Amino acid sequence: MNAIDRRTFSRILTIGTAGASLPALPETSASASSSASASAADGEKSAIPPAAQAGTPASFGPLKQIHAGELNIGYAEAGPAHGPPVVLLHGWPYDIHSYVDVAPRLAAAGYRVIVPYLRGHGTTRFRSDKTFRNAQQSVIALDIIALMDALKIEKAILAGFDWGARTADIIAVLWPERCKALVSVSGYLITNRETQKAPLPPKAEWAWWYQYYFATERGRLGLAKYKHDFAKLIWKNVSPTWHFSDATFDRTATAFDNPDWVPIVIHNYRWRLSLAKGDPRFDRLEKRLAQSPAISQPTITLDAELDPFTPPGNGASYRDHFTGAYDHRTLKGIGHNLPQEAPAAFAKAVVDVNAL
Repeated sequence: MNAIDRRTFSRILTIGTAGASLPALPETSASASSSASASAADGEKSAIPPAAQAGTPASFGPLKQIHAGELNIGYAEAGPAHGPPVVLLHGWPYDIHSYVDVAPRLAAAGYRVIVPYLRGHGTTRFRSDKTFRNAQQSVIALDIIALMDALKIEKAILAGFDWGARTADIIAVLWPERCKALVSVSGYLITNRETQKAPLPPKAEWAWWYQYYFATERGRLGLAKYKHDFAKLIWKNVSPTWHFSDATFDRTATAFDNPDWVPIVIHNYRWRLSLAKGDPRFDRLEKRLAQSPAISQPTITLDAELDPFTPPGNGASYRDHFTGAYDHRTLKGIGHNLPQEAPAAFAKAVVDVNAL
């Protein structure tokens, strides 16, 4: 399928998913005015449905499971089976429901949408109890390559935020033939553990407080004991204008009941701080990533204005890492969980990057 006509997609944004194979889903996001200004970042204005009232949130249909590499991966799928594939990757502490209002928009526009639970989340499980619960950056990317192989997807548009954006960035540089185009929230997120050793100004360090907490045994025990309270606190701190309901949070929080969630989260953050070792099998990949290789695929980067982790400078700090067709958009009034707070703007970025 070729790039979708933008006027057609604007109508899809206006009417939600009416006429699509999936039922129309309400917005569970920030204010309509914030989403509307964000979606007009490229000069177009699309009418955005009003935010849903608190109550039972929208959800995906029955999930699917498939063996992929070390994992049996749980995932949601929407849209026509032969449409252009899009893989949407969630962050932490979130799950596939960050895309519950993005997926039907893309499905209505003709895309085949795949939304997997990352390792340690939701219904994704390790196939062997003996497998190292490793969460270094390259192995999470390998999980998605294995998923694409299992689903016989040769190349896809990759889009993500937080852990998901990092994973998409990594696939774009290590396996460029598998990435058609990229939507990356907060830009270039590939971790260089040597540069991570340098201290940041105190205000910036404060935003990462939980990473240092996780470096301790007290932090590991605290995450295991208070995981739902912990995640809800993070949601509130990093998305100050997103007034999510308890039902919206509780729907996602079930993903944290995965028996591997705590080990995966703790290893991920300790590995980033060079406090935990990865798997030597992936040393070669990590050495390549440590060189901060450029991304050549068509890319749209998104920055959320109120996200404490958004780098200053309207994307200028990472612009040189993207050498292909490129666009950058800042979403006003939006926090860290960008696809769930501004689903119309995120879906529009996916469609637009397909046309770059």
